[in-house]
Amino acid sequence: MDHRTDLNGVDRLIVRRGQPFSISLYLRSGGYQPGASSLTCVAETGPQPVEQYGTRAVFGLSPSVDTSCWSAAVISPPGDMVALSLCASPEAPIGRYTLTLGPSTQIQFILLFNPWCKDDAVHMESEQDLAEYVLAQDGLIFRDLNNYPIATPWTYGQFESGILDACLRILDMNPKCLRNPGKDHSGRRNPIYVCRVLSAMVNCNDDRGVLFGNWSNNFDGGVSPMFWRSSVEILRNWDTQACAPVKFGQCWVFAAVACSVSRALGIPCRVVTNYASAHDSNADLLIKRYIDENGKPVGSKEMIWNYHCWVESWMTRPDLKNPEFNGWQAYDPTPQERSEKVFCCGPVPLRAIKQGELTCSYDAPFVFAEVNADVVTYMKKQDGSMSKVTTTTLVGQMISTKSVGSDDREDITHLYKYPEGSAEERETFTKANHQNKLLHQQQQQGDGLHLAIKVSPDMRKGCDFDVFALVSNKGHSDKKCRLVFGSCAVSYTGVMGGNCGFKDMLNVELPPGGERRVPLRLNYSKYDAELTEDNLIRLAALLLDYSTGEALMTLRTIVLTNPEIKVQILGEPKENRRLAAEISLKNPLPEPLHNCCFSIEGANLTGETVQTKIYFTPTRSGLRKLVVDFNSNRLCHVKGYRNVIIGK
Repeated sequence: MDHRTDLNGVDRLIVRRGQPFSISLYLRSGGYQPGASSLTCVAETGPQPVEQYGTRAVFGLSPSVDTSCWSAAVISPPGDMVALSLCASPEAPIGRYTLTLGPSTQIQFILLFNPWCKDDAVHMESEQDLAEYVLAQDGLIFRDLNNYPIATPWTYGQFESGILDACLRILDMNPKCLRNPGKDHSGRRNPIYVCRVLSAMVNCNDDRGVLFGNWSNNFDGGVSPMFWRSSVEILRNWDTQACAPVKFGQCWVFAAVACSVSRALGIPCRVVTNYASAHDSNADLLIKRYIDENGKPVGSKEMIWNYHCWVESWMTRPDLKNPEFNGWQAYDPTPQERSEKVFCCGPVPLRAIKQGELTCSYDAPFVFAEVNADVVTYMKKQDGSMSKVTTTTLVGQMISTKSVGSDDREDITHLYKYPEGSAEERETFTKANHQNKLLHQQQQQGDGLHLAIKVSPDMRKGCDFDVFALVSNKGHSDKKCRLVFGSCAVSYTGVMGGNCGFKDMLNVELPPGGERRVPLRLNYSKYDAELTEDNLIRLAALLLDYSTGEALMTLRTIVLTNPEIKVQILGEPKENRRLAAEISLKNPLPEPLHNCCFSIEGANLTGETVQTKIYFTPTRSGLRKLVVDFNSNRLCHVKGYRNVIIGK
C-alpha cells in the first residue's frame, strides 16, 4: 500500500503507522512452512524501550495483519523466500525503530503519523486537504495589512534531502527528551505532545532550538528574516551546525518552519495569519495604550501587531473529553510568553477559542486575547492627569490561510470568533468574563464628532503621495477643535520609528453637519530613511474637542507596495529537461539601483542564476512554485512567484 513517503527517497524504509508494509526475507536454511514455522518480531524505539510505555512491542505471526495493533502475517507461499506484511499500531510512538525478526535479523525504519488512517489521531478525511496540508511542499504566507494582504511564497520542503532527519533530531534535542528519554519517546505517540514540543523547539529561548528571534532591525551576524523564503536552508543549517540556533527569525519564519516539521512528521498543518493581533502580557484581555497630548505613544508595553502568524495542526483531543474540540488546533512557536515555564503556546482547539472556553489546554486565554482583546487608549497630560481617548481599534481581523488547491486567500475568521456585535459573540464574551469588550461595544461613536483616515489608491515606494484626515460634525452645535495628524515608520510588531510627516492644526471649526478634509503630504525624500524592511507607515489622527475636553483618535497603517517581479516560462516544462525562465523588474525609485541580485528557489527544482534569465531542471513532475527574490542597495525583499506545471 502507498505510504506517501516516496518523496523522502527510496534508500531507506519510511512507513506510516496503522498501515501495512511488506518486507522479504531470504532463509539461509530450510524453508517456511505454515503451521510449523514461527517468528518472533520485536519493534523498539528510543534508548530505553519498554512495553509498558509503548516503545517496545513483541508480536508473532498472525493469519492476517491487524491494523489496530502491531502485527505480522506471511503473504507468500511456502519456500526459501518469505514475504511478510507488517503493521505498526496506529497509536505507536513515531520515530526511528529497530525491528528484530527472529534471533538476529534486524531492520531499521522510520515511523510517521498517518493522516490517511482512520484510527490515527491525526486522521483527515479529504484527499484534497491531505494533498495541501501534508504533501504540498510549497505554499503562501499572508503578511502586511488586513486591507492589503500580500502573499509571500514559501518553500516548506518537508521531503527534501536531510529534512526528515533534522525534524527527528529536533525531537531528540528537546529538554524533555534529554531529561527523560524513555518518557519522551513514549509521548511521541501523541500529536498533542509532539506539537507542544515543536512549539518550544522551533525557537531557541529555552533550549537548543532552531531559530533565534530578532525584532531589532539589526541583523548583523545573521540573516534578516525578510531574506528567508524556505524552511529547507534553515533546518539544514541547524542540523549541520551542531544544533546552533539559526539567525534570525520572526513570526512567519517560526510558523513556516513549524509547518515544515509538522508535515514531515505526518501531522496535517497550515500557517495562518491574524491581522491586528493583540499581545496581552497580563491575561486581562485588555491592551492599554498611552499617548501624550500630541498623539505620540508613551510607555505602552502591550502591543498590537499589524499581523502575527502561527500554525494550526489537525488532530483529535481525547484529553478534553469533548468531540467538538477535535479538528484544527492552534499552536505558536514564536516566543512571546511562557507557558509552564517555557516559551511555547498551544495546541488549543479553535472551537474552544470561538466558544470562550478559556480553561481548555493549552494557553487558551492568550490565543483568545490575540483575536478578541479590547483596546483602551489613555492620554497622559502635562499636568499629570490622564483621560480616556475614544478609539475604534479592533483586533483579530481577517484571519487568513492559503486555500486548498489554489493560491487564493481563505478567510477563516469564523473559525475563531463570531461576527462582531452578534448575540453569539456577546455570549462568548460573557463566558470568558470579557466585560471590557461588552462595555466598549456600547460606547462606540454616535452623534457628535467623527474622525477617519482616508488614503490614496496608489501608494508605491518611491512616490510622494497624500493621506487625509476626515473630520465631521454630526451633532447639533458648532465645534472648535484641535487636530493633530502625524505619521511615522512602524514595524509589523507595532514598534514606532521615525517621523514621516506631521501637521498640528489648533483651530478646526465645524458647523453642525460640517466636514473637513485635511491632507498630509508624505514625501519619499523624508520617509525613505525612516522605513523599516516592513515598508509600513503608521498614520495617527487625534481630535481634541475644546468645548468638552473629549479626545478622539483613529489609527491606520499603510504599506508601500514594492514593484512586481514578472516571471515568464520559456518553453514547455518537462521532468528532467532543462528549462529557461525570464524574470524582470522595473525600478520604481527616483534613483538608480546598485548591487542587484535575483535569487530563485523551488521544491524539486535545480539550477543556477544567470542575471535575468535562469535555467533549471525539474526533478519531479507535478505543480511547482518558482519563487524569485530581489535585493539591491535601495530596494530589498521584493518577492514574486510563478506556478509551473511540470509534465513527465
